[in-house]
Amino acid sequence: MKKRISLSDAIAKIEDGQTIMIGGFLNAGTPETLVDALVESGKKDLTLIANDTSYVDQGIGKLIANHQIKKVITSHIGTNRETGNQMNSGETEVILTPQGTLVEQIRAAGAGLGGVLTKTGLDTRVEDGKEKIEVDGETYLLEKPLRADVALIFASKADEFGNAVYHGSTQTFNIVMAMAADTVIMEPLEIVPVGAINQNDVRLPGIFVDYMVEV
Repeated sequence: MKKRISLSDAIAKIEDGQTIMIGGFLNAGTPETLVDALVESGKKDLTLIANDTSYVDQGIGKLIANHQIKKVITSHIGTNRETGNQMNSGETEVILTPQGTLVEQIRAAGAGLGGVLTKTGLDTRVEDGKEKIEVDGETYLLEKPLRADVALIFASKADEFGNAVYHGSTQTFNIVMAMAADTVIMEPLEIVPVGAINQNDVRLPGIFVDYMVEV
């Protein structure tokens, strides 16, 4: 299967109203070319799952500022005042989730689990509307898996099959998100022939990657 496609073809695979995951932490490891193209496309009513909403004029923050997101599930919005403004006005639903819980919910979806049990958020607003489960006399919150229609992820380098390597913190959220979406579109900085990457350096196997856009 040929995985390399054009930027326009990649964005055409995203539809209004879908749930999308976008990898990275602020702008480290964010597939910025894909995000910018999604902004330009004007796709709307999207549900976004991401670690944060970046800054107003950078990365994921541009989608918020362009009013393309109807709901966001994230761990942090403090660097993007527009997210807070839209949350307070009721324009955008914001579900704030502890960062460790968020990544575990995504991992649970990729691993086929029914959810994860955690004490994080007990006796706070985080537990509102959630099921509590007792195990060996201890109470936990049940956090359900998070899946997406499309995941937009980054890689420092990938081969033609999609086997990917990462430098430093750029792998943040990208790997688990690739396991938890129906369609995975990767933005590697470089695409090399199969065999050019040492198998011991691969952090994300290409079996999880559907398409790639080289920048």
